[in-house]
Amino acid sequence: MERLICLAIGYVCGLFQTGYIVGEMSHVDIRKKGSGNAGTTNALRVLGWKAGALTFAGDVIKCVAAFLIVYFMYRGSEYRPLLTLYAGAGVTLGHNFPFYMGFKGGKGIAVMAGLVAVNSFWHLPGSLLLIPVTLACFLIPVILTRYISVGSLAAYTVFLTEMIIIGRWGWFDMENARCLELYVVLFLMTALAWYRHRENLKRLVNGTENKFGSKKKER
Repeated sequence: MERLICLAIGYVCGLFQTGYIVGEMSHVDIRKKGSGNAGTTNALRVLGWKAGALTFAGDVIKCVAAFLIVYFMYRGSEYRPLLTLYAGAGVTLGHNFPFYMGFKGGKGIAVMAGLVAVNSFWHLPGSLLLIPVTLACFLIPVILTRYISVGSLAAYTVFLTEMIIIGRWGWFDMENARCLELYVVLFLMTALAWYRHRENLKRLVNGTENKFGSKKKER
């Protein structure tokens, strides 16, 4: 029951579609421009840096908000890292599949950035390494290839690996069964990110994927 409550809290927070709202402020339906995605990358390409930054910040904040709600709701629980991850999963689902927008939202990468931030405080100071390591695993592929999709998927996959490593080191202070459940939930979230980027992967194979800084294409 606790897991469902945390998922629901996260889903409600995830329904705040920053990219769509920022687009509407500029009288643009972000879902009908560029890639048709309501996330940060499309907002950046279609509306510019300011819109992209606002979209990214809003999507990170809604993840942090869901985390804090669950963190304080279950402050007596031994499984707070797991429950807060369920909240993060809910935010991802709400962000990716908002019911009031025909279940057409973003791809959850900015939400993942929020997850990296909030999960970097479970075992200070060592856990703070999550932020620079994950950021580097995003930036390096983007700099080398100029494909944001490549950096996004690399960062998500590395984040999964990092969480498994710090869990094995005992930084979550949970029993093994709960840690294993956390890994499974995060693995499913990572798999969802790859699935949501399936069209990007096809374009990468075909050599038609947009490079960062290149002229945007309507799709």
